[in-house]
Amino acid sequence: MSHKAGFVSIIGKPNVGKSTLMNALVGEKLSIITPKAQTTRHRILGIVNEDDYQIVFSDTPGIIKPLYGLQDSMMSAVNGALVDADLIFFVTDINEKHDENDVLEKINNTSIPLVVLLNKIDKASQEQVDEKIAFWQKELNPKHIFAISALEGYNVDGLLPLILDNLPEHPPYYDKDELTDRSQRFFVSEIIREKIFNNYQKEIPYSTEVIVTSFKEEEDIIRINAEIIVERDSQKNILIGKAGSMLKKVGMEARKDIEKFVDKKVFLQTFVKVLPDWRSKKNYLKNFGYES
Repeated sequence: MSHKAGFVSIIGKPNVGKSTLMNALVGEKLSIITPKAQTTRHRILGIVNEDDYQIVFSDTPGIIKPLYGLQDSMMSAVNGALVDADLIFFVTDINEKHDENDVLEKINNTSIPLVVLLNKIDKASQEQVDEKIAFWQKELNPKHIFAISALEGYNVDGLLPLILDNLPEHPPYYDKDELTDRSQRFFVSEIIREKIFNNYQKEIPYSTEVIVTSFKEEEDIIRINAEIIVERDSQKNILIGKAGSMLKKVGMEARKDIEKFVDKKVFLQTFVKVLPDWRSKKNYLKNFGYES
């Protein structure tokens, strides 16, 4: 029996629902989701396996004009996802005002089949949907345009036949029991980072990185130590909160989600460390797993 395998890259501006879409397509929460833009910093693979195919989805950071080293690395992750894609899903919020030039610069001259996904249509009128379909048909002339709601799961299942039509015959790229290319440590750090995005305002989430420094798996418990990196002492004080109250809240919320993810009891300790201007320093970015 023939076997299909290939890569589907999910791209778009920040906060259009790319991570929600990939989680829906894979059927697992692999990418963290917050109401804030630029939550995703890495290219994260989600792998769907069946007997006769393997689909490797790439969730990517939202496309922006980079202002510092970390954002340069984020845009490199997008470029990498575009290079090896067999199919591109360009996700756009139905309520966007056609100001997606940063995205269009990356996909205008691609020869890779392109599908436009009009997301969040659960909050839109049919007139809006029709107007956007007409706009993107004229602007990009994509292979297909789908109106979806990733959050509600509307029309998401309908993407599978289209994906399979565009995948080449190829052996699996990953073992058939793999769900992602990332380690448990990576997802632990992402879960903690998600709680920081949800609990703090302004620059705090964007100035923060989470490093798992210890991950010890015992028979009935996993003991995890994590460092939360910030850029300034003032951010450290806000992150910790009065008498450690905010850091305790973040740790408690993260521990509950980590226990669900690893299906085991977890003991989590978090520490806060100041590394001035880490987002612009190549040695820190490299140590934290970012590449430019």
